[in-house]
Parts: sequence; C-alpha cells; structure tokens
Amino acid sequence: MIELFGDATGNSRRAAIALEESGLAYEPRKVALARGEHRAAEYLQLNPTGRVPTLVDSDGPEGERLVLTQSNAIMLYIAEKSGTLLPSTGVERARASEWFFFFVTDVIAPSLQAFVLNRDPTAAHGEAASRLNERALAFYDHVNLRLADRPFLAGSAFTLADIAGYTITTAFETQLQWDALPHARRWFDHVGARPAVQRARHVFG
Repeated sequence: MIELFGDATGNSRRAAIALEESGLAYEPRKVALARGEHRAAEYLQLNPTGRVPTLVDSDGPEGERLVLTQSNAIMLYIAEKSGTLLPSTGVERARASEWFFFFVTDVIAPSLQAFVLNRDPTAAHGEAASRLNERALAFYDHVNLRLADRPFLAGSAFTLADIAGYTITTAFETQLQWDALPHARRWFDHVGARPAVQRARHVFG
C-alpha cells in the first residue's frame, strides 16, 4: 500500500497529482501544518525534517518498505513504479527531464530565495527579493515559446514536467502577464482542467 502524507502545499499537491495521474492506488494522510502535526514524534520518525510530503510504500523495491521525503524524488518514483508520466525512450523522455528540472531549479529556486529574504525580520531585502522574483517570472517567455506548437512541455505526452510546471506556475498565477503568454495560458488551463489534477487539488483540502 502507498500512503502519501501531506497538506495543502504545492509540493504535496505535486506528489498527489502524480499519483492520481499514474493510476496507482494510495491513501492520503493529512498532516495539518497549522496545528503542528509535522512536529509530532510519530511523523518525525517518518520524516526527520518535519516537512511534507512524505510517501510510504509498503511494497517498495524488492518488496521492502520504502519511505521517500522529497517531492521530486517521489514524483520520479511514482513514474518508474507505474510506467507512466515519462516516455519510455527517445527525444520526448529527454525533453520531459529537461523541462522537469527547469521548473524545479531555474524557475522555483530564485522565487524561494525571495520568499526567505522577505521573511527575514532583521534586515531589509526588498529590492533583492523583487529582483529574484522578477528573474523567475522572466523565464515564462521561454515557457510560452516552448508551448507555441505543442500541447505539453515534452511534446505530445503529458509528463512529470507538466505536473511540476503547473504546480509551480500556480504560485505565480496572479503575477504573470498572461496577455503576453497565450500559449502558456492555454497549457496552464488545459492541465488544470484534467480530472486527475482536479482530484489532487482537493486531496489535502
């Protein structure tokens, strides 16, 4: 049995979308961050960092119990276990990896740095944080161009890259100049309307 521990966070939803799209059976386990449940001793035994999501597969590789505590690793594991979400060979598999890592490194990293700077109560980092956030937003011109003549980031197939891209883009949705990004807008709306994505958005509330 697969259990997914999480809350209503982008990382938790990313893992939930991957599971819903894969068709693997799983049980969601709510970890209410607002109530401090991520700091409970029982949860810390699973994930010592106290973060979400955490995946537990009682029938992992070679039949052994597996605990994974990083959302991107969880997504890759789900893809490999289910045989879905990554083309088996060829250019589209390479493109899926390329765009998956593009979103989880180039796009989200500067935004996370800006978030940390803005939360620092000891110093004023407003200008630096703004520049980091602008850097992340500027990448969407590249995304829009990529999607001009294909339905998904890897090409014709829906992959992990689209899950990562979609969940990260939701964090920027109100900041993006969508009128200048018609292809990205079409892709974003299309991915958001997928039944599995809709189900996953409500898994943890």
